[in-house]
Amino acid sequence: MIRKSFVMTLTAGNEAEYERSHSPIWPELQSVLFEKGVRNYSIFLHPDGRQLFAYAEFEDEEMWDSIARTDVCRRWWKHMRELMETNEDDSQKSVECREVFHIDNLDDEKM
Repeated sequence: MIRKSFVMTLTAGNEAEYERSHSPIWPELQSVLFEKGVRNYSIFLHPDGRQLFAYAEFEDEEMWDSIARTDVCRRWWKHMRELMETNEDDSQKSVECREVFHIDNLDDEKM
């Protein structure tokens, strides 16, 4: 399983609207994420600012990258562009984080 995390930034005053837009996300977007091998995806809002921390687990880097080429993802970007710092193509500006620690408990019976 591949783990990826990245940081994005909301524009001022859009914290509540961003959260509303994700409660829940569009069903067709969720379907695409699952079809492309995403197994876990969380986004957290930093309490002292507008930074979002996203964490995803997925099966294949190429399939993950292909999400951005889907129509539903492009429509989602357009829908969210007023709430976030974005690139010219409406994708969210983001900085990928480097993993420095990870632990898995694959043997729950020992606990």
